[in-house]
Amino acid sequence: MTPFDADTLRLLDEAHEVVIRTDRHPGTTVVIWVVVAEDAVFVRSFRGTKGRWYRDLAAGGPAILDVAGRRLAVQAVPVTDPETIEQASRAFLGKYAPSPYAQVMVQAGILSTTLRLDRR
Repeated sequence: MTPFDADTLRLLDEAHEVVIRTDRHPGTTVVIWVVVAEDAVFVRSFRGTKGRWYRDLAAGGPAILDVAGRRLAVQAVPVTDPETIEQASRAFLGKYAPSPYAQVMVQAGILSTTLRLDRR
């Protein structure tokens, strides 16, 4: 795991949305939510396993996050540990509670799409 520095963690924590572009589909961008929990960065697919960006990353492909004018090269690691998934869920609910979509991001069918993003 290559961690993000403190400034990048703060930037991602404060960003409401980020844009992701996978190396497999470099011409397509998708706006996603991102959270920081325990100095780790997590994303989930709102569309579950149907999300193309999610499938690209879950298969081991790299991606670029665009956030606040910065491009961050990332690699995803699937999260299977229930405690870490719960930490990410709490972070999603805490950050996005005002949105009606926050509850969708913590539904059972979505939890398996939890990915930790590491620097590449």
